[in-house]
Amino acid sequence: MKPGIGIIGTGMVGQMCHLANFAANPACRVVAIADLRPDLAAAAAHKFGIPRVYGTHRELLADSAVSAVVVVTKRRATGPIVLDALNSGRHVLSEKPMAYTTAQAISLVEAARRRDLVYSIGYMKRHDAGVARALQVLARLRNDQPLGRIVRAKGWCFGGDTGRSHDNFVMTGEARPDGIELWQDGPDWMPRAMRPGYDNFLNVFSHIINLARYLLGSSPTVAESAIEPSGAGRIILDFDGTECTLDLVNGSDGAWREGLTIDFERGAVTLELPPPFAEQEAEVIVEHDGRSTHLAGETSWAFRRQADAFVSDVAARGVPLASGADSVTDIALAETVWKQRSSG
Repeated sequence: MKPGIGIIGTGMVGQMCHLANFAANPACRVVAIADLRPDLAAAAAHKFGIPRVYGTHRELLADSAVSAVVVVTKRRATGPIVLDALNSGRHVLSEKPMAYTTAQAISLVEAARRRDLVYSIGYMKRHDAGVARALQVLARLRNDQPLGRIVRAKGWCFGGDTGRSHDNFVMTGEARPDGIELWQDGPDWMPRAMRPGYDNFLNVFSHIINLARYLLGSSPTVAESAIEPSGAGRIILDFDGTECTLDLVNGSDGAWREGLTIDFERGAVTLELPPPFAEQEAEVIVEHDGRSTHLAGETSWAFRRQADAFVSDVAARGVPLASGADSVTDIALAETVWKQRSSG
């Protein structure tokens, strides 16, 4: 039987990046959506041909046709909604960040584990076809060592134009309603003045941290960090003796620039990522003996590949590329970085 998908949250990202992609997948059925904004929910249901519309996530979770949900809500509301979904026995794909504290994140992972559920986090860059090519290249270079050993890595994220399309979602003038359950937006020790920057750090810059872990090793330590109140700054992660420097910059008026270079003794592999909403793949550049080879593939979209992977994981009870269990590390690293800032 095809999985019945419920979409919780039908804002711009919910429609453009998730609803549109799941609705286009013949291996599943989008059977219901839920949003606290009734006009928006109705408009999204009409645009994408969704049969049932609910006013709250709890009403959607009472629908027996829903076997898996995608949660794309206000960030502080994500955790409580995901917990309700997992406790109801539904598989979950949640937008990131999964939570604001390691303890919150672990509570969600444990809820999924108790019921043997697929729990995936929306680090869609892991699903980018260019990233998949880079992973294959790195595996070969590590095994055969034609470029020697890895000596360092550097990543960057200069936030700019997100590359979003303007014709594949609908919006209304309704305000976001208050009164929904929200989880605390930071650890107990974090001063309230720091929390907006921490929120921005988790929302924007956790992507490049998560991707660096995917390519270099799952459990780095924080060697150094210098973070501004906005969440921008520089951090250095230590991957078993290989340092990866990440430069994080807010508010560029130009193009979105994000990527990662892994330097070997005799060359390098560079991954240049597209803007987050652009329907294109990352480019892989291999440098060797003064020559650069550009590895390009077919045009695809990481969000579409992420949606397809979630459906496959639900059907096969597979382990997601960005599982909840793995993504707890991103929250723990973020807490460490901001704890260092708090302590000076």
